[in-house]
Amino acid sequence: MNNETIKHLIHDRNVRGHTQTGLLDSRYTFSFSDFYDPNRMGFRSLRVINEDRVVPGAGFPAHSHQDMEIISYILAGALEHQDSLGTGSVIKPGDVQIMSAGTGITHSEFNHSQTEAIHLLQIWIKPNRTGIEPRYEQRNFPAEEKQGKLRLIAAPEGQDGAVTIYQDVYLYASVMAAGDEIAYEVRSHRYAWLQIALGIVELNGEILRAGDGVQINTPERLELTTDIGAEILLFDLA
Repeated sequence: MNNETIKHLIHDRNVRGHTQTGLLDSRYTFSFSDFYDPNRMGFRSLRVINEDRVVPGAGFPAHSHQDMEIISYILAGALEHQDSLGTGSVIKPGDVQIMSAGTGITHSEFNHSQTEAIHLLQIWIKPNRTGIEPRYEQRNFPAEEKQGKLRLIAAPEGQDGAVTIYQDVYLYASVMAAGDEIAYEVRSHRYAWLQIALGIVELNGEILRAGDGVQINTPERLELTTDIGAEILLFDLA
């Protein structure tokens, strides 16, 4: 059956790809590195959602990207990066960084702390334009702006203070406390992806846990609640 005929499809956290070394624990929602699943090659323009845990002081040595929109979303700890443009920064919870790789960029990413592990999501989105000049953008979104509601954090024109992404994608984040309720309408001719980053959420009566993803293929009203608290990302996709 074509997945796009199904109203929504849950991608179970337990069937993600997994790589673990002494320095890094990574789980892959979609095919990545040595993990290949022809049914998990991405969704619409969304290509990668990797959940990484990195021990103190470790990270990803210099490596290159081209023609990809790459978003770093920190759940705990701090990520330090350096790149071939001379850019350097530290990304902490509440910060969102986007890198438009464009014609090509080389960068490194390391746990900024020598004592605490880092927990983050790395998100790749295929751009709607190629061969552009590489760029970075980073903004902070205070917890109160995400508490119990969806906060737009990435958008095509940087609407409402979001970082700008070169694709018809609207990315929202929310931090939910016990008892919070959130609703979102997926409109006609749009798609969505819900990623549970932390905690437990109930979506239209179905229980979802950290690491689960939900592929929404048709117009649908999403009703989200939690009994214990959660952090979520919602992608509204062309």
